[in-house]
Amino acid sequence: MADSAPARAIVTAVIADVAVVVVFVAAGRRSHDEDGFWGAVEVAAPFLIGLALGWMCARGWRAPFAVRTGLIAWAVTLVSAMLLRRTVFDRGTAVAFVIVSAAFLLLLPAWRLVVTRRRDS
Repeated sequence: MADSAPARAIVTAVIADVAVVVVFVAAGRRSHDEDGFWGAVEVAAPFLIGLALGWMCARGWRAPFAVRTGLIAWAVTLVSAMLLRRTVFDRGTAVAFVIVSAAFLLLLPAWRLVVTRRRDS
């Protein structure tokens, strides 16, 4: 990993991205009055798999705090999660759900933008 950021930065960014997905799932399940650990895992799984794919596509380990990394992670996470939900997890992908997912997952590049702006000022 000669072209990678410091391990601490990578771990911090991964934790922040996973937290975005976990908060998204928790908020969604709460808004639908759904409980249960395994149900949350089933909802989170396609998004977490998509996030991992997004990190690979963006090569997130090179620039974990870059807004570009977040934008790629957002797009790949959204598309792959919807495909996985539909084909592997046999869950719905209603237009409203896709829109809400896309909007909430914009936190992936948004937190990076905030961090970048704070560093630059």
